[in-house]
Amino acid sequence: MPRKDVVIIMQSFNDIWANVVNVLSEEYSKNVIDLWFASLKLYELTDSRALIICDMPYKYGIIKTKYVTAIEGALEKAVGFHVEVIILDKTQAPEEYHTYISDNIEAPEPVNLADRVVPPQLCGMADGTGEVDELSETDVYSADASPRKKAASIYNAYTFENFIVGVSNTFAHAASLAVANEPACLETIESSTYNPLFIYGPSGLGKTHLLYAIVNRIKQTRPELKIVYVKGEHFTNELIDSISKKTPEAFREKYRSADVLLIDDIHFIAGREATQEEFFHTFNALHEDNKQIILTSDRPVREIKTLEERLKTRFEWGVCADIQPPDTDLRSAIIKNKAASKNINLSNEVVSFLAENLKSNIRQIEGAIRKLAALYTLTGNQITVDTAKNAIADLISDDEPVTMTVDRIFEKVSKKLGISVEEIKGTRRNREVAYARHISIYLIRKLTNLSLPQIGKILKRDHATVMSSLRTVEKQLGANTQTDSDVSELIKELKS
Repeated sequence: MPRKDVVIIMQSFNDIWANVVNVLSEEYSKNVIDLWFASLKLYELTDSRALIICDMPYKYGIIKTKYVTAIEGALEKAVGFHVEVIILDKTQAPEEYHTYISDNIEAPEPVNLADRVVPPQLCGMADGTGEVDELSETDVYSADASPRKKAASIYNAYTFENFIVGVSNTFAHAASLAVANEPACLETIESSTYNPLFIYGPSGLGKTHLLYAIVNRIKQTRPELKIVYVKGEHFTNELIDSISKKTPEAFREKYRSADVLLIDDIHFIAGREATQEEFFHTFNALHEDNKQIILTSDRPVREIKTLEERLKTRFEWGVCADIQPPDTDLRSAIIKNKAASKNINLSNEVVSFLAENLKSNIRQIEGAIRKLAALYTLTGNQITVDTAKNAIADLISDDEPVTMTVDRIFEKVSKKLGISVEEIKGTRRNREVAYARHISIYLIRKLTNLSLPQIGKILKRDHATVMSSLRTVEKQLGANTQTDSDVSELIKELKS
């Protein structure tokens, strides 16, 4: 029997390696992950080096030559500090490793992307709880698909039940749920309302999680339907391939025979004349036949600059639902959810600190939790605020204080000017409320890296309105002592 301490260490290292594989999956395709990384074993990890066992001789030389730098980078993201990676052939592995393997005591295997279960998003988010990696570039789910294909392609982890809902994603979640329960192909009055469903928002906020949730719900309730999921980029590449191979009919049959078509990152087809032409006809064929179409984009339809007008109008036929960055409360819920999935207990103080400072997207939160989980596994020590601060230091923008958030700006302006946050974000236009709103917009623009469209989304106002508010404050600065005083004091408080 191997020593108990060896077994425990190997199990812990397998957990860390699973995190490394997750990081690598953000850069490499599923095929590359399965071929080169999934079977590697993390045997030893210190503060300066990591020993990784390669059990296939033919892989050993290639991994040493081509992938060590990538592994070092992924390992650094997973554990929070840099170490030298040393790849060992299994014949070079220490004796304890062989004893461990030969006794058939199997630690958790590195996660296979096809079977990976990631308790979500955060994104809610996952993706509500966070954005997820695509299953593959294209996945077809149909009643006659082989069991192996079904098992390999459906991410059962991404469901509506584990999508964390907050103010920033409530409508997108509700619309997705409506589509999943009654896709357009059922030809009911309700189902036609959401066809197409266009979900938009910055990367990493839960759009892809919602797509997979729709897929999983429909497969559970309507297994006879044919579902096609594809990334916008792959749709383009597949079209080009069909043209070069002179197989356009096969391409069209694949997409136009779908009962439910989901295209992630549809903005990718913008500016591509042939792709837009083909998708225009595919969209028309499906819509006229009452087939469900679901699209996602990183921006609203009207902001996809080089998208043809005829496609823009069609994308707006149904329902457009946006997902905004999560507020502090939702980020806290996501952090607790992610930490629980990694079996680490975070105090309320740590959760509050992380929620205050991790505000870009859900992937940022996932990266921080991965690091904290690795540190906890390695040291066994409780995670403190100082530990968390060190772990997320590289995730915070150098030009923005870690305590700076849009929520804090609203709260400080509200307190100083005596106008509630709800009024600032609302529609009232009296002088006092408008002034507080102008000041809030100016501070958000000055103290964060948010763009004008992003600020507009937060306040539900268009780009021109945001620009007008900025100009109003800029004109008053230097000419109005009260404005000078208010802005100066607020900036000082926010930066303290």
